[in-house]
Amino acid sequence: MERNDLKVIFMGTPEFACTNLQALTDAGFNVALVLCQPDKPVGRKHILTSPPVKVFAQEKGIEVYQPDTLRTDEVYEKLASYEADLIVTAAYGKILPQRVLDLPKYGCINCHGSLLPARRGASPVQRAILEGDKVTGVTYMKMDAGMDTGDIIDKVEVAIDPNEHTESLMMRLAEASAAKLPEIIDSWVKGGLTTTKQDDSKATACPPIRPEEGEFDWNQDAKDIHNRVRALSAWPGAFVLKEDKKLKVLDSEVVEDESLIPDDLKDSLPGTVVKAKGENLIVKCGNGFLKVKELQQPGGKRLNARDCAHNFAVGSPII
Repeated sequence: MERNDLKVIFMGTPEFACTNLQALTDAGFNVALVLCQPDKPVGRKHILTSPPVKVFAQEKGIEVYQPDTLRTDEVYEKLASYEADLIVTAAYGKILPQRVLDLPKYGCINCHGSLLPARRGASPVQRAILEGDKVTGVTYMKMDAGMDTGDIIDKVEVAIDPNEHTESLMMRLAEASAAKLPEIIDSWVKGGLTTTKQDDSKATACPPIRPEEGEFDWNQDAKDIHNRVRALSAWPGAFVLKEDKKLKVLDSEVVEDESLIPDDLKDSLPGTVVKAKGENLIVKCGNGFLKVKELQQPGGKRLNARDCAHNFAVGSPII
């Protein structure tokens, strides 16, 4: 079957999904319908905003459908009316009911941002960084009715840079996924791919990130704080609380060269500023030292360290 004869329904919502959708349209697949999450209020002014996939699909003249749930007869009948050959999903955010999975001739393929069975769920990229993984990737999976439990079609590995944030890694995973997705579909439709069942005993769960997970304590290891910073910088942000004051650390780096630290401050209490000059705003942690590169003080705006380091007293708590 030629690509333009293969009728595809695509389901996805954020930029990760948008990159994969573009790969399908650029490759000449017949994307007949796009499903994404409903528009949501964004920012302090709660402006109703369309997800990236919707914006892209509308630019391409593809019909967009944004149901709150896939479990109604109305949604099922609409999807069935398209007589799709294949459903492709990428970061859609909803589990597909079995009767929807059974609709397309060639089933449903999901592009998931981890090396399954590791990191099943809603936050695989954030959790990979948060827990200090050095490698992650994308798994192409034949979907079933579970949460990322379907049989594996193929995988692509992606190394994680030790200073990389979620947004950057998400973009690279999307590009890696999109680069291979068209050929995966071609081979799948031709029957040239076999699947492998997941080893459930090796599965790890990735529930959605909760706002309180951004909190850290200076008594922690510098590497653990750094991982929290880069995993959660977009939302909710890594922060430390003292009484009713919240200091956000939005970018950081683990200090490898401790010669930067004055000898008389190396045994300071965790949370103590040990250097505050130029780009070097360095804080003592429970183990090691953290260079704070971008921060947001209570009631203030985001600032680079070089613009505010001089405001911090060496030898005193950062907050």
